[in-house]
Amino acid sequence: MKPSKLFIFLLVLPLFAFNSWHKYYISVTEINYVQEKQSVQIITRIFIDDFENLLRERYDDSITLDEENESATTNMYITRYLSDKLKIKINGNASVFKFIGKKYDLDVMKCYIEIENVEDIKSMEISNKVLFDMFDDQQNIIKTKIYSKQKSFVLTAHDTKGVLNFN
Repeated sequence: MKPSKLFIFLLVLPLFAFNSWHKYYISVTEINYVQEKQSVQIITRIFIDDFENLLRERYDDSITLDEENESATTNMYITRYLSDKLKIKINGNASVFKFIGKKYDLDVMKCYIEIENVEDIKSMEISNKVLFDMFDDQQNIIKTKIYSKQKSFVLTAHDTKGVLNFN
């Protein structure tokens, strides 16, 4: 190796020593209003390993998020956690959602949720605190499609809710 290349290599090498991998903590929640069905349909995507660690820490250290090795109580814990951390007000009224189920897709778990009997949406307040109690730098991306209008925003531990108005 030429001395000039060696010098540059030795100069740059310490910069890489201080650069460590940083894991990003993100969830994505899609909220769609299906007017014909009077239904708000929600899909929330959460990284399996992060959510499994949270459920173990919070409820039961034997929880495994894996189709083949899940206990009968897994859906109950998922529903309990999501009911506590995901809140939606429609037209100023708190909504009760129904956990439909979940699906594993590589390293992500998709949770399917529905709010029924929604005749009209004038406003929607969304609070998503999923994984904020586990990771300070968690970001929850919210994407909505209501009356063919698409809107999105990002919620953080310091900004946990967003309000949308539809006139």
